[in-house]
Amino acid sequence: MTTTEETPRLPFARANALAIAPDYEVLRQQAPVTRVLTPAGDPAWLVTSYEEAKEVFRDRRFGRSHPAPEQASRISYAAVQDGPSGDFETEEHVHKRMRRMLAPAFSAPRMRALGDRIAELTDRCLDDLEAARGDGPVDLTDFLAFPLPVLVICELLGVPYADREHFRGLSERIAVMDGGEDAQAAMAEFMAYMTKLADAKRADPQPDVISDMVAVQADDPTFTDEDLARMGAGLLFAGHETTSTRIAMGTLFLLTDTARRDRFAADPDGEVNQTVEEILRLTATSGTGLLRYAHEDVEIGGVRIMRGDAVLISSDAANRDAAVFADPDGFDPDRTPNVHLAFGTGAHVCIGANLARTELRTVFPKLFRRFPGLRLAVGIDEIPIRTNRVAGGVERVPVEW
Repeated sequence: MTTTEETPRLPFARANALAIAPDYEVLRQQAPVTRVLTPAGDPAWLVTSYEEAKEVFRDRRFGRSHPAPEQASRISYAAVQDGPSGDFETEEHVHKRMRRMLAPAFSAPRMRALGDRIAELTDRCLDDLEAARGDGPVDLTDFLAFPLPVLVICELLGVPYADREHFRGLSERIAVMDGGEDAQAAMAEFMAYMTKLADAKRADPQPDVISDMVAVQADDPTFTDEDLARMGAGLLFAGHETTSTRIAMGTLFLLTDTARRDRFAADPDGEVNQTVEEILRLTATSGTGLLRYAHEDVEIGGVRIMRGDAVLISSDAANRDAAVFADPDGFDPDRTPNVHLAFGTGAHVCIGANLARTELRTVFPKLFRRFPGLRLAVGIDEIPIRTNRVAGGVERVPVEW
């Protein structure tokens, strides 16, 4: 644990891609909410316990905006999750508008309807994975974990798949935690891309989310082109980055224990729902947590958090809280109930949760039916962790079969 004047600084080091840093448990034993320094070196509160994490998620006195943005603690030098976002006076109104606008597109019925298409896209990716097999290992990230979520989110939003390498590069750059000016330049380019796409949808509307957002503008002049571009870029980034990470990490969890892999491969349809929930619970991200700012003085976990203070909710730590989860570091697909906070909870629960679950529940059965003997080509300690990215994850997943 790196310290400055006794205050631990994020991110903490972890042993391998499947572990989380032991520092979280140490801090949780001291108090559920503790002082830390962000990767940028500014002060913040870190929430490591399940109950307090749930409380902050649900408490409307916390938000993503800040009453005095120029005074806010900076989290990193990326262009996402770096500091306050949105307007303090209008955040709640804007959030409700966003949920109303996007709810139909991300609803459970819409996801079920999309299921057959996701299955087709998965088969296409698995065909490419099989075709890439040569004398050496194949990187599952290049052929499945990255392209599948991109195909799906492109289809849902109405983004041309042909542009995937362009926005892959932009996504990489905006999420580098010490990206600085380059990250901001990439975000500006990302928003310009979304503005151009919105113009195309305005001229020729399609049954997709970008067209839906353009239609809202016609009735709500307060929903500006900049709002649309920022929201579109955010959806495109979150829609592929987080699911891509979980496909890669879920494969690692299943392949690092042969008995676990064989159990799943023997009955993928029967095992998939609970296995996916356990993958969601255990997948560790980059280690900064989800950012909120206190909009007024609040007491959480016996700690007085002052108006304007930054609060980082570590879902990774909360999902391994022994007060809630027996054998919290163990992978147990029979865990019932599995009340993890991978998608948050409350009014700000991740709107893409249904989409992510649909993708994950499709991809793992198909992967292990096609390749029941799939195995890692290297040891887990040789899988490089992406420590400097907002969404975390791993650089590659080399596999053989």
